[in-house]
Amino acid sequence: MSKTIKVALAGAGAFGIKHLDGIKNIDGVEVISLISRDLEKTKEVAAKYGIGHVTTELADSLALSELDAVILCTPTQMHAEQTLACLKAGKHVQVEIPLADSWVGADAVVAEQKRTGLVAMCGHTRRFNPSHQYVNEQITAGKFNIQQMDVQTYFFRRTNTNALGQARSWTDHLLWHHAAHTVDLFAYQANSPIVQANAIQGPIHPVLGIAMDMSIQLRAANGAICTLSLSFNNDGPLGTYFRYIGDTATYLARYDDLFTGKEEKIDVSQVAVSMNGIELQDREFFAAIKEGREPNSSVGRVLDCYRVLHQLEQQLAQQS
Repeated sequence: MSKTIKVALAGAGAFGIKHLDGIKNIDGVEVISLISRDLEKTKEVAAKYGIGHVTTELADSLALSELDAVILCTPTQMHAEQTLACLKAGKHVQVEIPLADSWVGADAVVAEQKRTGLVAMCGHTRRFNPSHQYVNEQITAGKFNIQQMDVQTYFFRRTNTNALGQARSWTDHLLWHHAAHTVDLFAYQANSPIVQANAIQGPIHPVLGIAMDMSIQLRAANGAICTLSLSFNNDGPLGTYFRYIGDTATYLARYDDLFTGKEEKIDVSQVAVSMNGIELQDREFFAAIKEGREPNSSVGRVLDCYRVLHQLEQQLAQQS
């Protein structure tokens, strides 16, 4: 494919804006349609980014004959259904993490992708952050092997707000969203499937209806282990912090930045063409479309993550 890829973006919230900012730096791509629930706010964002078509319905965008692909930055509970709608409409699709909020939904998406042969990718951004790419390069070169990963995913979200502090109509989830990042990354970096997974969680929030604290243990087939702590109650530094403990080094990854175990910063500016993980994720999506290949973090390649999340969900249900 040599022509400009025409894209629709669904979800003009915090993450949708990050994608729009990243796409501005990518040649051969044009966002032609913007979909979101609040029409007036969507029009404001569309005007800022020069997007001509605005709607509150995904179906309106899918009906555009010139449309090639869709990026979904919508509420978690809509991901599987909307991804299926895009594939059935003959459009390539990238859905933000998580692929689904159930094993049934994730499995259905992969089955539909296989049927259509279209590019279908999930936004497992940690695969694309330069910090984690650097570690992966060391692993691929045989210079580093993971013995243990210790991960902290901490936010302060006792009210239903997004990353910009804005109120939202849906509820985030520690297991099906935030844990998905680490479950997938651990198996990807260890280059070994997860064979054991355990989880416990704290009390259910009386208003939000979700656990605000969670602890997860993972073991890969090659013996590597991972401990993940998650909280929406943390009133302090926010985000996810990764400690890679290996046979030759220790690395500390904080989004796109990387440090040694002694807090010495590692230059990862030459790892990829950008230091922005979201932009790199989008570049992979569009490159896969143009080259007619399966992308890194295709729905098929991340499916096993959702098998593990399903098992953990069943464990937690038995504990309640």
